[in-house]
Amino acid sequence: MATTQQVVFKIDKEEYGLDIMSVNGIEKYQEVVKIPNSPEYVDGIINLRGEVLPVFSLRKKFKLEDKEYDDKTKIIVAYTNNMKIGFVVDMVIEIINIDEDSVEATPKILTGIDRRYIRSVAKVEDRMIILLDIELIVSDEEKLSLGEVVEMA
Repeated sequence: MATTQQVVFKIDKEEYGLDIMSVNGIEKYQEVVKIPNSPEYVDGIINLRGEVLPVFSLRKKFKLEDKEYDDKTKIIVAYTNNMKIGFVVDMVIEIINIDEDSVEATPKILTGIDRRYIRSVAKVEDRMIILLDIELIVSDEEKLSLGEVVEMA
């Protein structure tokens, strides 16, 4: 039986998963440098071991209410179309293997965050984990503007 390994994290009350193959690392939250005229979902940029990375707020992207960052707040560094981006999440819960048998297509009735970001939904014991498609979270237009943000830095 095939499995997929997911980094499971929380935003608000929901659990989400990102395929571990697109994740480069999980970092504790650090202050970002704000960039003027950047899109509202871009918190700014950070210097991560000598590399300048744009930091993207998934809360803002998903149009959720703002929350104070705390010691549980993490930045998931991931690759999307040859670009490394930091995604701010409320907390990282675990890295788990999910059997393909427990993964289902996104229900048509699903509301909340934009459905196009969702690849599928996994049932793990008594939990539902929304599996995100990293390539669709950041649109091509956004990738261009993020590239400009990094260049400006």
